[in-house]
Amino acid sequence: MAETRLDSSKIYTHPELVMVADTVAREKGIDRDEVFEAMEQAIQKAGRSKYGYEHDIRAAIDKRSGEIKLARYMEVVETVENEATQLTLKQAQRKKADAQLGEFLVDPLPPIDFGRIAAQTAKQVIVQKVREAERARQYKEFKDRVGEIINGMVKRVEFGNIVVDFGGRAEGIIRRDETIPREHFNTGDRVRSYIYDVREEQRGPQIFLSRSHPQFMAKLFAQEVPEIYDGVIEIVSVARDPGSRAKIAVRSSDSGIDPVGACVGMRGSRVQAVVAELQGEKIDIIQWNPDPATFIVNGLAPAEVTKVVLDEESNKIEVVVPDDQLSLAIGRRGQNVRLASQLTGWQIDIETEAEESEKRQTEFKERSQLFIDALDVDEVIAQLMVTEGFSTIEEVAYVPLEELAGIEGFDEDVANELHERATNYLEQQEAQLVESWKSAGVSEDLLTIPGVTHEIMAALGGATPAIKTRDDLADLAGDELVEIVGKDGKTNKDKLSVDDANAIIMAARAHWFTDEAAEQPASNS
Repeated sequence: MAETRLDSSKIYTHPELVMVADTVAREKGIDRDEVFEAMEQAIQKAGRSKYGYEHDIRAAIDKRSGEIKLARYMEVVETVENEATQLTLKQAQRKKADAQLGEFLVDPLPPIDFGRIAAQTAKQVIVQKVREAERARQYKEFKDRVGEIINGMVKRVEFGNIVVDFGGRAEGIIRRDETIPREHFNTGDRVRSYIYDVREEQRGPQIFLSRSHPQFMAKLFAQEVPEIYDGVIEIVSVARDPGSRAKIAVRSSDSGIDPVGACVGMRGSRVQAVVAELQGEKIDIIQWNPDPATFIVNGLAPAEVTKVVLDEESNKIEVVVPDDQLSLAIGRRGQNVRLASQLTGWQIDIETEAEESEKRQTEFKERSQLFIDALDVDEVIAQLMVTEGFSTIEEVAYVPLEELAGIEGFDEDVANELHERATNYLEQQEAQLVESWKSAGVSEDLLTIPGVTHEIMAALGGATPAIKTRDDLADLAGDELVEIVGKDGKTNKDKLSVDDANAIIMAARAHWFTDEAAEQPASNS
């Protein structure tokens, strides 16, 4: 960066001041008025050092001729607190008959004969103010450019961190963890990078760059594919393992344009240009689909998928693949499934057809045994119910009788009997739960809290130590309540979500705030 040197051994003549201001403004890329302001502050500081720092000394420079005017300002006030900068109305009217309160009286001062120390001080002030203006200009210029790709030249490499110069206007840094692995740059190399953050710090604006950021790849595609730049094709999501592999999901707003083909380009020319910039990173371009299952299947390409089971509540999906496709679906060190999960936003569990079959058989046996034990039915009836999709006793108790009677081999009498047995079983279970929490001494008042069930009451009574009162429950954290209530033995899933647990605890604490509100008037009286 070019630097204008200010000679501290002399004070410039009037025209030279204008020339210096113009040169500094041009070379530093800052406003000319800001340079004059810095010079005025420097001259003011020198003036105060001569006439006394307690005085209000102000300087003004004519921006055309460079003439310097120095003056002392005195404020007209009702009561003087500082005799160096203030005077009463009576004192002011001796100097100026029509002086008024709040007015400033200006006493011109003779030009300063700058000595070496004063000139050096002035130079330091000017340099500091110019540097501050330059930093403000840099921050203003780059703060709105976050999300852009920028070209620069490697200025130096420090412990793996790359300092990039943007043609003398500013500098950015690519930290070591934001570079592509095994990538090497030397001083003077041209480099393209992504601006992901601009911060104002004490040492000046810091421009943080990245070559490993997912959006760096997205912006590279936008530069290579006109349809993306024009908005016809949209990049929905990107997942990267920098330097190794990446997946990018695209969709088209025009049904006549194939988004994948447009990104690949003629004979792969477009995607190869991006691959070359990313040091040979393999890129899978995937068509986005509004159906999560279809999108996830696309995302796991090149592996084939035979079956998917969505659990929207927990944002998980089970994917079944042929036995010989398992390693391809998972990828080297889990790379393929990890990138697919990042791309789609779903947690993906992969299993083979053999594992899925064994799992289903185990679930079938467990559910059949549940009906055999709880409803006292034979194995054939239990298996028929499981085959028809029944999995819990609650479903049998509360489903319309027509659905039970509609099972092949069942009639209305069988449906009524199963319904009655299921209802009796649930009543017995609830009675046992009530007996459990009552014997543990849990207050019945807790049942009035929204979301608290007999099962939760029994779990509270079985905790160590037991949670017996509303205050005991209110003292818990959400994750503690989830742990106390435990997991469903059949699904290994939390019986209570953290959000529901927090809602219960906040409801339990409600009386604290009611009590405080009731006590407030008494304390004020």
